[in-house]
Amino acid sequence: MMKQKSMSAPPWLEPLLNTAFFSICHTHGESARSERNMYCLDCHCDAFCFYCRSSHHKDHQVIQIRRSSYHDVVRVADIEEALDISGVQTYVINSARVMFLNERPQPKAGKGGAHICEICGRSLLDPFRFCSLGCKGPIYNKFYLEDVKNQ
Repeated sequence: MMKQKSMSAPPWLEPLLNTAFFSICHTHGESARSERNMYCLDCHCDAFCFYCRSSHHKDHQVIQIRRSSYHDVVRVADIEEALDISGVQTYVINSARVMFLNERPQPKAGKGGAHICEICGRSLLDPFRFCSLGCKGPIYNKFYLEDVKNQ
């Protein structure tokens, strides 16, 4: 028997993808580690710093955003439990497997390789479907068919 199931995006995904990271925290700007590079999946509010995490998000599911080539990335280990990231291109940067949050501009015309992002057309290194979480985002709101066994 086939059952149609909605694979909708979690409520925090779109706010995460639209958040500006790496500005200085207004509350803790004079302190070291005051860069706003944390995001709470429970509150899905604005970015915050290390000190705000300790005081406002202590027992919440928080991910740290990092930078690579001037673009925001998240460690696969930090997000894979909260979101289906299958099909998104990953990279190893500083010994950590990461993925880009949003689409990055293609520096020059693609080489016409067999593997390109289904949304933006960016060349992919491997047979992945998307270059970033932002490009996979619309897929979460489409329907897919799933085999339902023993029901």
